[in-house]
Amino acid sequence: MTDSSAPSKRGARVWVLALSGVFGVLVGLSLFTFGYARGASYFSDDPQTCMNCHVMREQFEAWNHASHRRVATCNDCHTPHDSFVSKWFVKGLNGFNHSVAFTTGSFHDPIRIRAFNADVVQHNCVACHTTTVSQTLGVHAGEALPCVSCHAGVGHNTRK
Repeated sequence: MTDSSAPSKRGARVWVLALSGVFGVLVGLSLFTFGYARGASYFSDDPQTCMNCHVMREQFEAWNHASHRRVATCNDCHTPHDSFVSKWFVKGLNGFNHSVAFTTGSFHDPIRIRAFNADVVQHNCVACHTTTVSQTLGVHAGEALPCVSCHAGVGHNTRK
């Protein structure tokens, strides 16, 4: 009678080593990519972070010369304020979408805001300017105009 468990143990060890190697390579590549892309900077509210991608240079420079520069950073307008979870969910979702778009080159140049993010910006405009908005609601009665339809250059005037 032969011991058939020896080959299966050896095969299991090979699989464990192979999977460990693949896992190690994936972790290594992930850490390298995170470092190369300055991933830790995305956990801050520093507007300089937006300059990590060259496609955002025009928006950053426009914000740097706009009226809101003194009172608002990128996250003040482009992430929700209602909860910690929603802010970090949107930051994570946008970070993922941006990394895919910039890695694959599938983005508009000049960059454009998506409808979901435009809704976040609109909500934040209204939230920060509640008093002003409540006084002008009669002016736009029956119209669903986003604030940026008239005030496009307030955050960063990049429209030509």
